[in-house]
Amino acid sequence: MYDNQRGLYIAHSDNGALSITGKMANRHGLIAGATGTGKTVTLQVLAETFCQAGVPCFMADMKGDLSGISQAGKMSGFIEKRLPEFGIENAEFQPCPVRLYDVYGEQGHPMRATVSQLGPQLLSRLLQLNDTQDGVLNIVFRIADERGLLILDLKDLRSMLDYVSQHAKEYTTRYGNISTASVGTIQRALLQLENQGADKFFGEPSFDIRDLMQTEGGKGVMSVLAADKLMMQPKLYSTFLLWLLSELYSTLPEVGDQPLPKLVFFFDEAHMLFDGTSKALLDKIEQVIRLIRSKGVGIYFITQSPTDIPENILGQLGNRVQHALRAYTPKDQKAVKTAADTFRPNPAFKTDEAIMNLETGEALVSFLDEKGAPMMVERAKILFPLSQIGAITEGQRLDLIKQSSIFGKYDNPIDRVSAYEQLMAEADEAAVEEETAESSEQEEKKGKQKPGIMSKVLKAVITAITSTLAAVLGSYVSDKVSGKTTKRRTSTKQRVVRNATSAATRTFTKEITRDILGNIIK
Repeated sequence: MYDNQRGLYIAHSDNGALSITGKMANRHGLIAGATGTGKTVTLQVLAETFCQAGVPCFMADMKGDLSGISQAGKMSGFIEKRLPEFGIENAEFQPCPVRLYDVYGEQGHPMRATVSQLGPQLLSRLLQLNDTQDGVLNIVFRIADERGLLILDLKDLRSMLDYVSQHAKEYTTRYGNISTASVGTIQRALLQLENQGADKFFGEPSFDIRDLMQTEGGKGVMSVLAADKLMMQPKLYSTFLLWLLSELYSTLPEVGDQPLPKLVFFFDEAHMLFDGTSKALLDKIEQVIRLIRSKGVGIYFITQSPTDIPENILGQLGNRVQHALRAYTPKDQKAVKTAADTFRPNPAFKTDEAIMNLETGEALVSFLDEKGAPMMVERAKILFPLSQIGAITEGQRLDLIKQSSIFGKYDNPIDRVSAYEQLMAEADEAAVEEETAESSEQEEKKGKQKPGIMSKVLKAVITAITSTLAAVLGSYVSDKVSGKTTKRRTSTKQRVVRNATSAATRTFTKEITRDILGNIIK
């Protein structure tokens, strides 16, 4: 609940109201506690309070409960009983302006990102690649950048992997070994990702991060992501939210500490962000969380135990709400002790004992003061929401989607010319050139081929005719020279004349044969 006197009023203790200091709200926070202790209601109260102050929020709705923030709440016996405890005379139930989103486009406006926007580092985490496969993926992105090929969706990435694999020898000297096995592993991982429905997330139009930072009627717009299906794919869920944080970090300008944040980001089931995360990526997450507050963005993690958050990141979470934890095993007891040690002690009670004895709706609360120092921990009761607790109906959901100011902006996917189309065009062009070259080669071979069977038969016939003609002419000429037509012994002089005549005849017939064959075979 927000008002000018109390500010961001969240809880009430025996010592009075507990409020988040506006200019410290971007110093991040943590809502922790066992299942069923009231974390989701606390998240809703925080989001409502920011909304009333004009601060937009983004939150993942894991069970559908947070969609109720779009409807006005109703008086109940429980709320009526608690009104005096909070010093409230009348509860002014009211809804918050809400936009519903869904990565799969089923329960809200689609939220998409291009493969290039996600980048090789986040994509490698999503595909669970090892260092070698991660290196190949980085090479693929580098080659695509150099060639000016856009990687927008999964088919673009597959095409690039095929292209790099086929031209591996050309790039090995320049970038290192590109093994077929690594490319095959990445292709199989992409197939699994597609089977999980991730192909609906990758593409265009990509989501404009500025749509998360809108106000309506002086209230901050609540962006609620339907995550009941998405949370079944933990890697996709956490990678998607990490991408949103990275986009916010790279897009927003530096603003420093403001009277109120520009956006508050609630990360439910926060342990999913850190499970199986490499050291390099964990360092990047820590950097984004540390620096994004200067962009006016506050991040609030929701999880069961503070031990779910890496120590370096936990130390940056200044505003704390700790619901009850159960301690049935030594491991649970250690978790309780760790949670207690994160608070500034209160001499009025033992923090670790209080954590195990909190009732539903109760919490240990510690916010940052005006100077950024943590306040002494207080045992307090969390305010009740002014909006509806619980999920909305399907009809109400459809009405919210259709009445949204961004209705139709992301609904129809766009498939423009990118790596897939360009590489397909290059392959078609290469195929045409190869076919043309083969055709030219065949034509050239035809021109050099030897005469066919008919030419050979014709040549043999002509040769026989000319041989016969030569014999007749030779005999005739010899008889004329000797002056006789009958057989008789020839003298040496006559043999010389006959041989000379025969040679002349053979030369004559060869010339005739050559001329005839040349004209036929051409």
